[in-house]
Amino acid sequence: MNVHTDLSFVALIAQASIIVQAVMALLAGLSLWSWWQIFLKHFQISRAIRDTDVFENEFWKGGDLAELFQRTSSSSDAGGLAHLFASGFREFAKHRKQGSNAAVTLDSARRAMRAAYQREIDVLEAHLAGLATVGSVSPYIGLFGTVWGIMNAFRGLANVSQATLASVAPGIAEALIATAIGLFAAIPAVVAYNRYTHDVDRLAVRYETFIEEFSNILQRQA
Repeated sequence: MNVHTDLSFVALIAQASIIVQAVMALLAGLSLWSWWQIFLKHFQISRAIRDTDVFENEFWKGGDLAELFQRTSSSSDAGGLAHLFASGFREFAKHRKQGSNAAVTLDSARRAMRAAYQREIDVLEAHLAGLATVGSVSPYIGLFGTVWGIMNAFRGLANVSQATLASVAPGIAEALIATAIGLFAAIPAVVAYNRYTHDVDRLAVRYETFIEEFSNILQRQA
């Protein structure tokens, strides 16, 4: 009589050992967290790029800087280049009002923009290291679950008088699921990390370029 063995995905997970199930649960949690961060970072970085484009177009129209500062300061969601501009111009205007010399005024404005730049980059880079960690560690966690599952499968063969493919296949199949889940968690995290790191680096270059260009403009007005 042929005994039917259920090799469905759910059945294999249910039949796995406690250690392998714990590994799968951990990997599933890491995968959910990474996908959540992937979507959050997508919207955050896309908005930063869009806001940078909008502000650059507004800034290079050549309008009055004081008027642009008032509009930027009154906006509650101003970020990116707008934040850098507002920080630098606020310091510039304050030192001009105090009668500071040009060197002190420009140095203060530049330091204010550098501080704002660092805060903006820190926000954009938040949790990227977590995505990199998920991408690098998940395959090894999955491999641990696979090795443990295969080890249990071969230990179970010791109690079988005649080993057949039907007796070995379920144990090996449930063990390989851990590796599959590990790869499912790792691949999107690695792709997202590389893409978002590239986008943040490009934004950082645009921010630094703006700081230099705006510093030159302030130097002419000092």
